[in-house]
Order: sequence, then structure tokens, then C-alpha cells
Amino acid sequence: MTDEGIRLQKALSIAGIASRRKAEELMLAGRVKVNGKVVRELGSRVDPLKDMVMVDGRPVQLDPDRVYLAFHKPKNIISTMSDEFDRPCLADFFVGFDRVFNVGRLDADTSGLILMTNDGELANQLAHPSFGVEKLYFAKVQGRIQRAQLQQLLDGVSLEDGLQRADRVNLLDQNATESLVEIVLHSGKNRIVRRLFEAVGHPVIELTRKSFGPLRLGNLKPGQYRELSKLEVSALLSAASNSKN
Repeated sequence: MTDEGIRLQKALSIAGIASRRKAEELMLAGRVKVNGKVVRELGSRVDPLKDMVMVDGRPVQLDPDRVYLAFHKPKNIISTMSDEFDRPCLADFFVGFDRVFNVGRLDADTSGLILMTNDGELANQLAHPSFGVEKLYFAKVQGRIQRAQLQQLLDGVSLEDGLQRADRVNLLDQNATESLVEIVLHSGKNRIVRRLFEAVGHPVIELTRKSFGPLRLGNLKPGQYRELSKLEVSALLSAASNSKN
């Protein structure tokens, strides 16, 4: 906290958390912390770029220049902001944005949710190995997958980089030639979902990531993006903060 900056209730109002009057009520009720300490003094000031503010235990992003976008990456798009071979990449969809970049990657053949942001600190925290959030995929695979293979995915499959397992699997649909499986796992290893299904004899035909931690793909169509809500940003900040503990 600082003697300069802006009043805390104004910062909360600008961040879209509450009106100034409601923000003052939150402060007086002891529901607002700045840098880990409860702040009830209505004249308190904060530096939006430096101070960590929390309301009801949830981090609040005060910097108005931060951008957070959920993007539905289409197939055949490279998960980078530039490509030396001039292949279609993420930058093609974000021409008007200043310095946004992707957090994590999906391989070119996989579609689905990618977080785009200009928040380098958050991106570094989310990319850290300790940030093992759940990732949910819908996988269309070859053949009629059996209960035994689903259990094998849960028990663990020996791959070239060690034993890997799914957290949850659920058979959604199948016909004579293919199956649709929902699979949830924490691992961020390269092509892990494809390698797991191939190892149990059911190579992936199509793969879409439906969620990343607290974020959901929702109704976004391939190539579309949307701004994250205040609650979604707060949930991401919370998850990143917990990953450091």
C-alpha cells in the first residue's frame, strides 16, 4: 500500500468489482485485503501496478491495461505468435491487440481453448510445472473402445517419458467404427492425450480441449475469442497464486 496511487474504493470500482459505495462497505466489513492485510481505512490508497488486492479471498486485477481472452483455436493453426515457415498461426487472429500471446500450446491438429493475454507474470505462473490444473478434452478415437481400455487410461500407461494416467474418463458415444471419449488430466506433456489413446490401441481422429483450469470453452466457435469475466480472471489469479504455495 502507498500514500500515492488512487483510493482503494475507486480502484475496486474501476476494476468492476463494485460501485464505490459498495466497495467502501466491503472494506468496512473487513472483506478487502491489500498485500495480505485487511484494510478498513477508507482513505487508503493503492498502486494498481504493484499492490495485491483481494476481496473475499479472491485476487483482483487492478491494471486496466491487462488483457485476458479465451480463444477457440481452430485445427491447422500453429500455437505461436509467429512461424518461420509462414504457416497460419495465432497472430493472424489478434492483429489489433498489443503484445498478447498464448499461454501454453495445442498441437496443430488439435482445436480448442487457449488463453491469450499480455500479463507476463500470470503467464509465467501458469506455465510453471507446479500449475497442474485440470484440462478437459473431447477425443474422437478409432474403434469401439472398451471398459478395459478406459480403466487402463486411469490406472496408467507406460510411455517413453514415464507412466502417464488420466484423472477421469467417460465414454460419451460410440458406433461401429469410432468412440467419443471425455478425458480429464493434469499433465501438460506434449501430445499426451494422443499418445495415451494410441498406446491403448485407439488412435485419435479429432481432439478438442474444452477447459483449462477454471476456464471453459463454452459456445465459442473455431476462430472466435471473448474477454474473460472478472470472476474468470480472479479464478485464474487464484489458481496461479496457489500453484506457488
